[in-house]
This record gives sequence, structure tokens and C-alpha cells, in this order.
Amino acid sequence: MKTAILILAAGKGTRMGTLEPKVLVSLNGKPLIKYLLESLDSKFSKSDIYIVVGYEKDLVKNVVGQDYNYVEQTEQLGTGHAVMCAKDAISNKFDNVLVLYGDMPFISIQTINDIINKHSEKMADLTMATISVDNFDSWQSCFYDFGRIVRDDSNRPIKIVEKKDATPEELAIKEVNPSYFCFNSNWLWENIAKIKADNAQKEYYLTDLLALAIKSNAKIETISINPKEGIGINTPEQLKFAEKIIDGEF
Repeated sequence: MKTAILILAAGKGTRMGTLEPKVLVSLNGKPLIKYLLESLDSKFSKSDIYIVVGYEKDLVKNVVGQDYNYVEQTEQLGTGHAVMCAKDAISNKFDNVLVLYGDMPFISIQTINDIINKHSEKMADLTMATISVDNFDSWQSCFYDFGRIVRDDSNRPIKIVEKKDATPEELAIKEVNPSYFCFNSNWLWENIAKIKADNAQKEYYLTDLLALAIKSNAKIETISINPKEGIGINTPEQLKFAEKIIDGEF
């Protein structure tokens, strides 16, 4: 089965306090997005990798290189919207679409393969990675802003609630969403336009596809990953923490 890798990299990264695109922020002398791309390049053809760009798109392309496919997101309307922007470029060419992020440098090629393999073996419509933490203290505090994965009495995931929209009970859930999703391509493009921006941020959340999958009785799989592989870089403090990870302090 053929899988497209879709990397979301259009953000400005306002909380970083820098004018450069967030994915080009330097982590130990290397742009954030380069960590992910170097992992992917060991297993995937550049022709199968699509990068969604927006803010300072030409600068991102110049730094990353012209060998990849680029998709433009002209407005920052959320992760779901970013994926919608890639429909014309990707649809009808691949069996699956794996969504990754240019500001999350620590996901390993082994984990990427594990997600794709489980998705393919189970013939799932949607496979999502999850992270479980003991608490939100110390270094794990970076996961407090992540969406919470709500499961039913049978342990099946039924929704992902973003922190801004979560109740106190939902905020206490310690299984969170790093937003690594693998989709059956046909299912994705049939359903991506159905998500709505009826949330606190007025954005189209990619995570809302889980609720659509449940309503349509789609086949859903989850895979638990190492928490450190879900760490994203959104603030100068998180960047400093990432440097400690690279230096082997965690």
C-alpha cells in the first residue's frame, strides 16, 4: 500500500517570539523541520512527502529544498483546514495519508513505520497515536495543552477534546493526543469537508474526524507511543527543554 506523508508546516509560531516560521526555528543548530525530514528520508521517497506551507512559504521552501511537494495554506484556519488544502495534490494517488508536524522533531522512523503498519494490517479507516502520562508535572507538563482522548466503557476512543473546550473532568484524563493520524485516503477525502469550526478557536480541528469516524462506524485503531516522541516546540521554554533531550539530559 502506498502512503503519503503530509507535514503541516504553515504556522507563524507567535508564542516563539520570533519572526521566522516556527518550523525553521533552530534546535541545536538545525531547523526543527529538518529533524523530521531526515528521519523520513531514510525510508521514504521525497516524491511521497507533501509539506503544507503558509507563513513565509518561500523561506521555508528555500531552507528545506525543492525536492519535496509543497501545498499552500493561505489562511491559518486550523489543522483540519491545512489537510483540506492538500486534497487536490494528494487524492487518488495514495492508499493512506499520514499526518505529521514540522515542529515535532522527535518522532522516530520506527514509530512512523509502526503507525503505518498497524493501520495497513488492520485495514483501518483511521489510526491515531496516543500518549499516556502519569501526571502533568515536571517535564510531562508539556502535555497539559494536548487534547484529551475520551474512551467509552469498552475502552474505545469516542472523541478528542481540546484543552480549551474541555471540562474539568476531561482535563484530568492522562491519555493525550499528539495528533499523529494515519487515514485511509478515500475515507479522509470523503469526510474532511464535513468538519465544522464550532469551537473556542473557530478553527477546523483535524481531531474532529474521530467523531465522524465513530458516527459512520469507521474502523478505528490506536497505537501508544513513547511520550517524548510527541513533544512539540511552541515556546522558548519548550525549545530549551528539547535541547536538553538532545543533550541526553532526559
